[in-house]
Parts: sequence; C-alpha cells; structure tokens
Amino acid sequence: MPSLQPIARSANLARRAGVALASVGVTLYFCLLVIGRAAAGRLRREHVDGYTRAWSAALLRLVRMRMTVQGRCPDFNDGRRYLILCTHSSHYDIPASFVAMPGSIRMLAKSELYRIPFLGRAMRAAEFPSVARHDSQQARRDLERARQMMESGIVLWAAPEGTRSADGRLQPFKKGCFHLALDTGAVIVPVAIRGIQHVLPARTWRLNLDQPVQLAIGAAIDASRYDRDSLGTLMADTRQSMQALLQDAEAVAPTEGELEEMVENCARQG
Repeated sequence: MPSLQPIARSANLARRAGVALASVGVTLYFCLLVIGRAAAGRLRREHVDGYTRAWSAALLRLVRMRMTVQGRCPDFNDGRRYLILCTHSSHYDIPASFVAMPGSIRMLAKSELYRIPFLGRAMRAAEFPSVARHDSQQARRDLERARQMMESGIVLWAAPEGTRSADGRLQPFKKGCFHLALDTGAVIVPVAIRGIQHVLPARTWRLNLDQPVQLAIGAAIDASRYDRDSLGTLMADTRQSMQALLQDAEAVAPTEGELEEMVENCARQG
C-alpha cells in the first residue's frame, strides 16, 4: 500500500499569512454573496451548492492540495435520506468533501461557528444546521431540524469523532449523528480522507503545500436495518468501514485541471 507521507514543502511565514488572508477573503466574498441573495429573496438551494463548491475549490488551490477520489457516491437524488460520516483531522476535510462529492451537501456544524460575523448569518441562510454540543435539550431540537432538512433533500455531512484528530487516526465516536441516522432511516455514506492532517496539522499553523490527499468513499450502510437496541452495532459497523478506508486508500495526485473537472462534475450532478 502506498504511503501518504508529507512532502517537505512547509510554507514560510509570509506564505502562511498569504494563505490565511486569501482564505478569509474568499470566505467573506461567498458569505456576502449568500447574504445578499438571501436578503433579496433570490437565494436558491442550487446557488448555495455552486457557491460551496467554488469556495471549496478556491481553498484547495491556495494550499495546492493534490486530491484524488476513490470509490463512488450513491445516487443522492433517489429520494432517500443520506448522511455522510467523515473522518476529521483537518479544517480542510469539509471543502475536500464538497469538491469531491455531488448533491446538496450541508455540514452539521457546531453552534459556536454561528457566532462568527458574516459566516454565521451566511450558514443559516444557506441551510447549514447547527448542533449545540453542551446543551442536551437544544441538541435534540437541533437534530430534529437536521432531520427536516434531510427529508427535504439535503445531504448532511458530519464528523462522528466530534473533534479533529492530530495524527489522522480515528478517535472515539459520539452518538448524536447515529441517533439521527436511526431516527431518519438514513443511508450512511462512510468517507475517510488520508493524508489531509499534513496540510494543516490540528492546533498548529504549520501549513504544508502540495500534499497528496485521498478521499475514499465506502459502501453505503442502511441505518433502517438497525434499531435502537443495535445502536452500538451501527456505530461499530461504520467505524470498521471508515478504518478500512483509511488503511486501503491509494493515492494518485490529479492535475489542477482534473481538480477543476471534479468541481464541474459535482455541479452537473448536484
């Protein structure tokens, strides 16, 4: 199995500052687009789909990420409810997923993000559901709202680990998103992203450029085949799938043109 080891291309301070400023600028630009369209009553779900993928592709280009995709998504337009459960070892997990996968994908986000000026308002307008991690009653209301979004055709993205892994290894899973899967009879799509922890290691500013990253999509898991008493089994089956994806993924870096083609293909499918 090929190893996804980081290339020795750590960015200097000026480059890190440039990437940070450009990332904030790109994010602010798309936030203002969403807020402006929403204020005018002209924001549609397909607009948000396009904005999230364009924003994501811009962020990946800034760090020159060399991403490939292994596996195939199910048909998100077949009328079923879908929940993408992804490994979480980088801030770039979310934009990588938006670029690689089709459909109206929205992140199940921690409530703290909605306090950020412009970003929080844009996320609410763009149908990004929140979840309160430290208030169980509010968390239940948040998950009910997420369920309604899934029934309207939104594909939810969530990280069952809850927090970022510093070394790319799977951390213990939290139960919230699995309760949501059982409540909605959702189809879980396991996703693992190898090598992405090297781009910007957790809790550091040590940015590395030109990193090879592989996003691997596993076989779908139908949560409707499980019941409340088998919640632990559902969690274990999902973890086993994601662990296998982390171990088995193979990396071949695409060109910048191939990255752009990923975004265009997702836009056509989603």
